[in-house]
Amino acid sequence: MTRTLAFILAGGKGERLHPLTKDRAKPAVPFGGIYRLIDFPLSNCVNSGLRRICVLPQYKSDSLEMHLRLGWQIFNMEMGEFILSIPPQQRVGEDWYLGTADAVYQNVYTIEKHLPRHVLILAADHIYKMNYAEMLNYHKRSGADVTVAAIEVPVEKAHHFGILGVGNRREVTEFTEKPSPEKAATVPGQPGVCLASMGIYIFNTPTLCRVVEEDAKAAASQHDFGRNVFPSLIGRYRICTYEFIDENRKTVKYWRDVGTLDAYWEANMDLVAVDPLLNLYDQDWPIRTYQAQLPPAKFVFAQEFEGGRLGQALDSIISSGCIVSGGRVNRCVFSPGVRINSYAEVTDSVLMHGVEVGRYCRIRRAIIDKGISIPPGMDIGYDLDEDRRRFQVTEGGITVVSKGMELEPMREVVNA
Repeated sequence: MTRTLAFILAGGKGERLHPLTKDRAKPAVPFGGIYRLIDFPLSNCVNSGLRRICVLPQYKSDSLEMHLRLGWQIFNMEMGEFILSIPPQQRVGEDWYLGTADAVYQNVYTIEKHLPRHVLILAADHIYKMNYAEMLNYHKRSGADVTVAAIEVPVEKAHHFGILGVGNRREVTEFTEKPSPEKAATVPGQPGVCLASMGIYIFNTPTLCRVVEEDAKAAASQHDFGRNVFPSLIGRYRICTYEFIDENRKTVKYWRDVGTLDAYWEANMDLVAVDPLLNLYDQDWPIRTYQAQLPPAKFVFAQEFEGGRLGQALDSIISSGCIVSGGRVNRCVFSPGVRINSYAEVTDSVLMHGVEVGRYCRIRRAIIDKGISIPPGMDIGYDLDEDRRRFQVTEGGITVVSKGMELEPMREVVNA
């Protein structure tokens, strides 16, 4: 891996995750209590022995840059290791990054400077565990110009992904972005199954530099790898697929694109099961992040005291600095510094850094962004029509309270 350079594409707006992306880049969105989305591809790189990494941010990158500075400056430049954050520099023109392929094209200078044999291109907002070294070895053995990591998906879900058509040797013969199920190529011998691109590519360096330059000159291109570059490569280069090998070591392979609020909520809820779908406790494949110096989580008031108050959390992830003070929590994910006050009930919800829930509140099936203070007695998630007047409610019925909102009490609370 010493001759491989990783580019992590971290410039997306994440419009379908709004309002969580109102003030932050999608890769910086918190996940699983203590993590950010970008921690997963970065941890995969480190665990795979890949220590030459370039992150390409663009959109509202302040919190992302701070997270990288605090949590990921772990490499030694003198040993040829680095993680570099490279914002758009207008090195080749007057435009910012116009698409995924253009982001790489505008950083061809960086590729030429470090002289890698191969370039690994990653999305910054998918949740999975993968050994990129094994994919690189496969790429070398296959003699491919390009290798695309792929995962099997049911044909009825093809419209969510870039779909690969393959021959019997798993060489790519077709690349279609989000086709309808009836037009999606299926795996030979498996008519109900498609191969979906995971947004993970390994290029031989000369091939990559050549194709992004060609794409940059194509006036009609959207400068996107999936929509434009890969369809143009079919028949000109040898493109192979690499079947995703999951380091999560569960019965079902775990790879999540949390591109929507419902998918984001569901992925967080995956973590609170007794046997979670995503194993965060595997010391052989740790997920690294930055954690502030905070006290341990605390649960106070027992039922036999203080008039029936009971501070408890069941089937939940509770991060450092949280205080559950006489409230009840069930199937939740709390980021650091959350406080739940007496007689409050919070269920099936994701609460981000510093959220405070007032006395007698009832919250269920909600995502509450950083720093929100919920007034005593407020109900969220119980009357979706009422929620829609104040908040965003997803198709799946998840109520989202965005950062910076100032909330007024809905009802009077006695002895609050």
